Amino acid sequence: MTVAEFRDRLSPETVILLPFGSQEEQGPHAPMGDYAIADAVAVKSAELSGAIAAPCLPFGYAEFFRGFPGGIQLRAPTFTALVEDMLVSFLDHGIERLIVLNGHTTNTTLIDQVQRKLRRERGVAVASIDLWRSIPAELWNELYGTEAANARGHGADPLTSLGLYLYPDKMRTDLMRPSAPSPAFGLPGSSTAGVRFEGMQVNLPLNADEVNADGMLGGNAGLASAEAGRRIFEHVTGTVARFVEHMRLCDPRRPFAAEAPGARG
Repeated sequence: MTVAEFRDRLSPETVILLPFGSQEEQGPHAPMGDYAIADAVAVKSAELSGAIAAPCLPFGYAEFFRGFPGGIQLRAPTFTALVEDMLVSFLDHGIERLIVLNGHTTNTTLIDQVQRKLRRERGVAVASIDLWRSIPAELWNELYGTEAANARGHGADPLTSLGLYLYPDKMRTDLMRPSAPSPAFGLPGSSTAGVRFEGMQVNLPLNADEVNADGMLGGNAGLASAEAGRRIFEHVTGTVARFVEHMRLCDPRRPFAAEAPGARG
């Protein structure tokens, strides 16, 4: 939009969607950059709800992917500063119904830091949604049945199915494979978060290329499909669009206001 077109769209109920992602590997079969999918979710959700989708921040906090060439990792202070600057750019103009659509899970705690800082300093509660954590267990089970647990993971679903649905010509289906993480300290089930010992999580600073040389950190990409991607995309964008409608009736400065509409289950 031009600045004039943007001004014409503004109203007291304007909702801005801010997609965030990461430029990182997604296994040998998918293009780097999960930000493209977060951006697509934001655009479709805006179309469904009448919200406005801001440009996507394509880089995130992805320190454990540093071992793979082609990725771009932001330091934690850099990322939080960018998030704050982006949000404040709207807050400075009185645009306060802001929703972050986070497509890279490792961004979550840093986004939370900025949300709390802005509420403390500006009095505005900015909302944030972790897109891939929002997929309910019921949908996973409906799509994959007994294989639901095996379908999920970095390099597998949901992003592989979403890629097959949104940009199938960029996917290398011939390179899809199950993940096979290397054991750390002789313990199975290692990930960039660490290992498990007798059911206990042991956090370790492991790197993605150490866990698996081709970046497959969990799940089986062979279970992915464009149809599953369509179902996931429609579920996530539909839910975000309905939340936009809900937020139009809420005051970002008064999250516990008595007149706020009833929460959805």
